[in-house]
Amino acid sequence: MLQESSGVLDGGLSIPRLDRIDWSAPWLVPYSSRGSRWCDRVQADPADYVRMLARQAGDAGYVTGEGRPLSFIEQSELPHSVAYEAHIAQTGGVPTRRNLHDFFNALVWFTYPGVKATLNARQARAIDRSGVGAARGAERDFLTLFDENALLFVCSDPSLGAALKAFEWRRLFLDERTAWGERCEVRVFGHALLEKLISPYKACTGHAWIVAAPPEYFAWADERRQAWLDRTVAASLEHSVLDAGRYAPLPVLGVPGFWPANVDPLFYDDPQVFRAGRRRPR
Repeated sequence: MLQESSGVLDGGLSIPRLDRIDWSAPWLVPYSSRGSRWCDRVQADPADYVRMLARQAGDAGYVTGEGRPLSFIEQSELPHSVAYEAHIAQTGGVPTRRNLHDFFNALVWFTYPGVKATLNARQARAIDRSGVGAARGAERDFLTLFDENALLFVCSDPSLGAALKAFEWRRLFLDERTAWGERCEVRVFGHALLEKLISPYKACTGHAWIVAAPPEYFAWADERRQAWLDRTVAASLEHSVLDAGRYAPLPVLGVPGFWPANVDPLFYDDPQVFRAGRRRPR
């Protein structure tokens, strides 16, 4: 019997809303080459979608955090008694539904394989220690939030990261506007956040993880930046104490170059979106 996901059978039907993806959107540009090819393949042969992902993962030689070859399987192949994250760690197979959420999840696996493998390995170890209960616990909550909603705020100037953490929106987005692309940038990582941004709205906010980069980073080609980020962020997640206080909320459409309306300084005069900080000094 075929399982249902978001109103679409896991059999051979195409993924709904694929035609709504605007690959020219700035937050999707790092994913656009592979993602647009996948869209074409899905539309040409919907039944082959998950097998295509498995073949391409095998050809790329990606592995999980446990060293198993990465693959993709139909959601219906996930045993009912096994947790999603544990299954990936144990077998290398990522259960995949035919919806935008899992489409973007696969796309992030191919773009940041090291980060995704590290997130999964830590999730699996947490499950081994504590099992699967009604609540995930602090560590698994942190990892899930990163996986679903993280932004990578990459900067070579520590003062810009400080402005972000201090909720100094006008300084970050207006006074330092020329810094964007030269001393800082944002990359959307979370696959749930990518799905939300199919229909962008002003209050759409991600959890920014600040990544300190060397000044020469901003002169590198995109492929080199992406590979460096994958290694660097994976290492930071592997060895860091996972403190949710390290996240900084960041309204995505406030990023210079991400949304036409933010060229007007009045765009940021919206206290419902660009809120004053509420954090206490640590």
